[in-house]
Amino acid sequence: MARKKTYIEEEVIEKAMNLFWRNGYETTSMQMLEKEMGINKFSIYASFGNKNGVFIECLKCYKLKLNQIIKNLKASSGGTDGIKQYFYDFINFSKETGVNKGCLITNTANEIGEGADENVKEILSRFTNEVKQAFADSLQQDKTKSIELIEQQADYLIIAMFGLSSATRVFNKTQLDNYIENIFKNI
Repeated sequence: MARKKTYIEEEVIEKAMNLFWRNGYETTSMQMLEKEMGINKFSIYASFGNKNGVFIECLKCYKLKLNQIIKNLKASSGGTDGIKQYFYDFINFSKETGVNKGCLITNTANEIGEGADENVKEILSRFTNEVKQAFADSLQQDKTKSIELIEQQADYLIIAMFGLSSATRVFNKTQLDNYIENIFKNI
């Protein structure tokens, strides 16, 4: 007879997500997950398969949280100004818990190596491409830009976003604002 779950998966995944976000995948142990999630290893394995399964669910949870600012960008008719607002919105999002954690996607991309799980790499790639495409769509609002220029600027912006994501862990608001303002002088 199967045991009844005494926890809500969404709640324990959010707790695990914050742990991975603070510490990274490699540093986070099963013991840390047990303590943070408030459930035992058996429950973790039964619900998520293993640490990697928990992490994949955490990446999905993170994307759901970030979706609102992505939706705002996609709905914007401000072109480059809409992208700039996305950068500022991201700073607010990354600091909303009061802990300078950067971006879970960027942190993971910086941490994983060649041998990383293919599912994790696919989630990171899909997410990054979605944001880059949203940048390209916003840039297309300027009808004077060629397709080649839009592609170059979208690449520039996604790489700048990675830089901003890492920078939010270290630099103060004035420095981050200066970074964003200088990024958009080139667009």
